[in-house]
Amino acid sequence: MTSQLTPALYLIPCTLGDTSVEQVLPPYNREVILQLRHFIVEEVRTARRFLKAVDKAIDIDALIFSPMGKHADAALFRSYLQPLVQGESIGIISEAGCPAVADPGADIVAIAQTLGLRVVPLVGPSSIILAVMASGMNGQSFAFNGYLPIDSGRRTATIKRLEARAWAEDQTQLFIETPYRNAQMHAELLRTLRPDTRLCVAAGLTTSDEWVRTLTVAQWKKEALPDLHKTPAIFLIHRGAFHKTNRNTGVTSKH
Repeated sequence: MTSQLTPALYLIPCTLGDTSVEQVLPPYNREVILQLRHFIVEEVRTARRFLKAVDKAIDIDALIFSPMGKHADAALFRSYLQPLVQGESIGIISEAGCPAVADPGADIVAIAQTLGLRVVPLVGPSSIILAVMASGMNGQSFAFNGYLPIDSGRRTATIKRLEARAWAEDQTQLFIETPYRNAQMHAELLRTLRPDTRLCVAAGLTTSDEWVRTLTVAQWKKEALPDLHKTPAIFLIHRGAFHKTNRNTGVTSKH
């Protein structure tokens, strides 16, 4: 029997693509969703479609949706939380993956925290974490940098700065691009990065199109990139050496 929810702002991950809900989300998420009436969502249409995928019996028309996407009025965000102030739980749903990570949901959560409201993150797929896991790069120190500048000069400078940090700080650097520009980004990275820097492309994670490859830039120049112009991808760079020995213990650890 499903237990009654404690009033909270529930951060509800959703699928990263055309993947079955059962493959990537635990059953508890469905239990939470079925007890919610209020949802704050990045896009109402896709949120409704996601909820129907969770349970076809959900009465979508009985639910209340508040938009938080790029065209939403941020001045209304605080009012979205009024049901929770009055003791009724609310769910946040992003377009893909985990809410509030590279996502406008962070603004809602920040308001909830200032109001002293309970915030509960649920388990689900994060393309950032999955990419780090599959890359073979340093998972103890990494930074997600979102989208790089569109201007070519600034973008090149940013790539060089991130590469310098990857080498100097032993820190994996992650960033994304609009899918139709994935090939151009890849080509730019091969032109800009040093030959021994490692580059990973992690695309279509958790979907049937999933593809992850890590090579040095020199090796990439001999490899063909698949057609990714419609596939969300994350790019990761890290220094070339992927084993580091702790001189105090003599233990070799992977990064």
